[in-house]
Amino acid sequence: MEYIRITDISDPLFRQVHNLLSEVFPPEEVLEFSLWQEPLEDPGIRVFAAVHQGKVVGTTEYRYYPDWNVAMTDFTIIGREGLGIGRFLAQSRLKDLRSLVADNGGKELFGMFAEIYDPYRVADFAFGGVKPMDPFVRREVLSHLGYERLDFPYVHPSWKGDGEAVTGLDLCFMPGHEGLEAVEASLVADFLTRYYAVLEDKPEAWHSMVDQLRQRDTLRLLPL
Repeated sequence: MEYIRITDISDPLFRQVHNLLSEVFPPEEVLEFSLWQEPLEDPGIRVFAAVHQGKVVGTTEYRYYPDWNVAMTDFTIIGREGLGIGRFLAQSRLKDLRSLVADNGGKELFGMFAEIYDPYRVADFAFGGVKPMDPFVRREVLSHLGYERLDFPYVHPSWKGDGEAVTGLDLCFMPGHEGLEAVEASLVADFLTRYYAVLEDKPEAWHSMVDQLRQRDTLRLLPL
C-alpha cells in the first residue's frame, strides 16, 4: 500500500478521495469539489491517499501548526475492510507529523485535535461505506488511539458556507504525552478561530462559544 500526497485538484486520485468523502459524511461536512483547489495547494494542509493496486482505499487530511506545535485531523476514511487501512493511515500520518515537528525544531508533538461524532447523543447520522466508518466504531477507535473529549459544548460552522451551526460532535484532543489532564482554553479558542477563518459566514452559536472559551482558563480532558 502506498501513502501518496495530493496537492492538485486535477490529480485523478483526488476524484476518488472526494467520492469517499461524499459517501461517508453528510453534505454539511463536505467542501464542494471545485473549492478544494486552494486547500490542496496550501503547504500547511496535507491530504494523503492510501492507494492499493492503483485505487484509493482510504484517505486522511490533517494540518500542523508550528507556532503551537499541534495538529488537527480533518478526516480519516477507510474505504475497504480487511486491509489494515486504518492502522496504515494512522502510522503514516504520525511518521509525517514527527518529521514536521523535527523540522520545526521540536522533539514531540504537543497534541492533535479532532472533531468526533457522538452517536450516543444524535442517533440519525447517515454514514455510508464500510462498517469501520460507523460512528460508534470510529469513536471507540479514536478513544483507543488516545483522543479525549474537551469539556465544553461544541458547535461548528457548516462547510456548506450557509452560516448554519452543526452539532452532534465533540472537539477532542490527543495529548502527545501521557498525563495531560487539561488544555489551555485560549489555545482552543485561537485554534478554532484560525481553523474556521476560511468560512466567512459563521453562526452566532459559534461566536458565542469562542467568546465563552476566551473567558475560561483551562478545559478538562474527559474520556470518550
